[in-house]
Amino acid sequence: MNQALDVITIGEAMAMFVAQQPGPLSQGETFVKRIAGAELNVATGLARLGLNVSWVSRVGDDSFGQFVLESLQKEGIDPAGVTLDGRYPTGFQLKSKVENGTDPIVEYFRKGSAASHLSPDDFNLELFTRARHLHLSGVAAALSASSFELLDHAAKVMKKAGKTLSFDPNLRPVLWKSEAEMVEKLNQLACQADWVLPGQKEGQILTGERSPEGIAEFYLSRGVKTVVIKTGADGAWYQTASGEKGAIAAVKVENVVDTVGAGDGFAVGVISALLEGKTVAQAVTRGNKIGSLAIQVQGDSEGLPTRDALGEA
Repeated sequence: MNQALDVITIGEAMAMFVAQQPGPLSQGETFVKRIAGAELNVATGLARLGLNVSWVSRVGDDSFGQFVLESLQKEGIDPAGVTLDGRYPTGFQLKSKVENGTDPIVEYFRKGSAASHLSPDDFNLELFTRARHLHLSGVAAALSASSFELLDHAAKVMKKAGKTLSFDPNLRPVLWKSEAEMVEKLNQLACQADWVLPGQKEGQILTGERSPEGIAEFYLSRGVKTVVIKTGADGAWYQTASGEKGAIAAVKVENVVDTVGAGDGFAVGVISALLEGKTVAQAVTRGNKIGSLAIQVQGDSEGLPTRDALGEA
């Protein structure tokens, strides 16, 4: 009998080579290999908290693809939705090392990757409907027209089946033909979700609204149940269709090592808590905590905690 799933998500994973010396990537001589990918970061964080998670993707029949599959096994993530595609390579990226809390430089080598060939053909009804929740991100939506079609189809089917959906816009403007197309397509996904998790700048781009309240109202008026807006150093703002609203202060961090992955850690906290039946305020508090842990280590998922390490949040 196939195991019931808590969460299923769709995305691209890449091998990531992180420079061990600060400075320009062109001057880096030694690198450490890690795994990267927004949706896989979320899947990893949820799995470490004890949720049953499946991740859907395509990887090349190459050493990087094998590295991704080994990472899934290590984290206890169900690989049933992953296709080994020998026609195309697994993508990779180079990432600089920073020591002052600024964003690192990341160079991507992903064009024509196996994951960019995701399509509605990768939708397995039995696998998806084993899950009670679908998490989607704007990164996978931007990979290709066929990948977007897969996400849109999955959202429609899961919503019709009575499942909950979350959406993190995770804007990647360089992957879209135009900002107008990005706004249209991502809002098409967002407005199918129960929980939308934009950063404030992302929300401004997607809605044309400036304030957290305005961004929240844009989505709530279109059927979304809960909007949680990351407000940077201030923490996060939340607002629900039932009228709850409020700001939750950020967890102060003395030494910011790597900001990449903070939003994914935040999503892990919010999604896991809401699936456990906690209040939105409690969920945002957990999101802030896990986001703060993510930025204190180098690497996209190394700071995501286990249930024991998370404590009472």
